[in-house]
Amino acid sequence: MSERMNRFLGDSPGRVLVKLIVVSLVVGVIMNAFDWSPIDILYGFENFIRRIWNLGFGAIERFAAYFLLGAVVVIPCFIILRLLSYRR
Repeated sequence: MSERMNRFLGDSPGRVLVKLIVVSLVVGVIMNAFDWSPIDILYGFENFIRRIWNLGFGAIERFAAYFLLGAVVVIPCFIILRLLSYRR
């Protein structure tokens, strides 16, 4: 049982606990220095996803605008060419 626990954790539970305490302390000091809180990180992640989402739909909007602009010229030309070749 102990060997399986060590393999799962990557080390003995005591050593893993000490490592987690040290890393948590370092991360806490860095976050305090930048005046970050966990909720700020969540809001930042949400804003990042929202900007990516909006950027994607902005690209779709631009694509649709280009498509419609080209269709205004291509569709009538296609119809005219089909009508001309229908006479033959």
